[in-house]
Amino acid sequence: MMTRAEAENLLQEFNKESFHLQHAHVVSAVMEYFAEKLGYGEEKEFWGTVGLLHDLDFEMYPEEHCIKSQEIMRERGLDERLIHATASHGYGLTVDIEPEHEMEKALYAVDELTGLIGAVAIMRPSKSVQDLELKSVKKKFKTLNFAAGCSREVISKGAEMLGWELDHLIEETILAMRTIPNM
Repeated sequence: MMTRAEAENLLQEFNKESFHLQHAHVVSAVMEYFAEKLGYGEEKEFWGTVGLLHDLDFEMYPEEHCIKSQEIMRERGLDERLIHATASHGYGLTVDIEPEHEMEKALYAVDELTGLIGAVAIMRPSKSVQDLELKSVKKKFKTLNFAAGCSREVISKGAEMLGWELDHLIEETILAMRTIPNM
């Protein structure tokens, strides 16, 4: 099992831009929240590592996203569960590795959603998720040119994979992001 420090070092080896590093930390924290919430508390650290490393290859190899990361992780002898989980969030986009475990479905669902919620929060006077409400996110969700890089289709499909209503996914992800200091 990879330690948090080892995962952090690997992340920083392939990611230098603060935006990508922050996104990795946000997704990691949200994944840890969902591990606890969904009854996988004993795997919280693993879920967090999956969140931290899910975009490992995106900054350096955007055309090979979720493909190059598998190669990098296998070269380092990392756990196949970690490799499958991180790659599965590219399902239907860059890879045909379908999210199977609830953790993989959560990653698929929250990756794009954390970006959308973060963009909505920045527009608020507080610039925070602490006072962010579902209706604000839903309004921006419907405004397709707002945070256009955040795929509404992927977010919706992720909620469906989890068997959740979209509103529930958004609400829980807001709550998860509230656990992150300075969000």
